[in-house]
Amino acid sequence: MTYRVFYRDTASVAGRDPHVDKRVRSEHFSTEHEALRRARELLEEDPCTAVAVHDQAGNQLHGVRLQLKLGLCCE
Repeated sequence: MTYRVFYRDTASVAGRDPHVDKRVRSEHFSTEHEALRRARELLEEDPCTAVAVHDQAGNQLHGVRLQLKLGLCCE
């Protein structure tokens, strides 16, 4: 299964179809682990960057499970 990591400013990534927005950048990864590692790197580089991870079916990974996988915690 392949995964895509979309990133850029919040408004463009949060849109309904980030894959068609020219402002959004994306990268492909062959495993979930690689995609999540890249997502974490992007967040560590710039906390203002919005990041979305999608699976091959186009489903966006989100919620508490994703935060735990990325190693993020609530304060």
